[in-house]
Amino acid sequence: MDVLKKIRAATLIETLTASVLIIIVFMIASFSFNNIFTNHIKRDQTTIKNRVKELEYLLIHQKIKLPYTEDFGNWEIEIISETPTIVLRYRQGTNEYEKQVVLRE
Repeated sequence: MDVLKKIRAATLIETLTASVLIIIVFMIASFSFNNIFTNHIKRDQTTIKNRVKELEYLLIHQKIKLPYTEDFGNWEIEIISETPTIVLRYRQGTNEYEKQVVLRE
């Protein structure tokens, strides 16, 4: 009759405690991933860099008249001529970036 031995079962409190601990671990992991992805999306600058490259192309092919200003989303883009280079400045709040373009004729 050893085959029919009773297996010790977990009590309801033990089961609930284990479930709560698992849920807490998954919640902490979820909040961490959410924070990481939100920060990554906020710092993503691919759209503004693509727009700056497009403006640089138009500038090289003389399709833009200087001085040039544009609002692109939350970004403020400014192109000015400083002999012998042309300066592309784009800023968002306190972040400011600058790119210099030298045109050959």
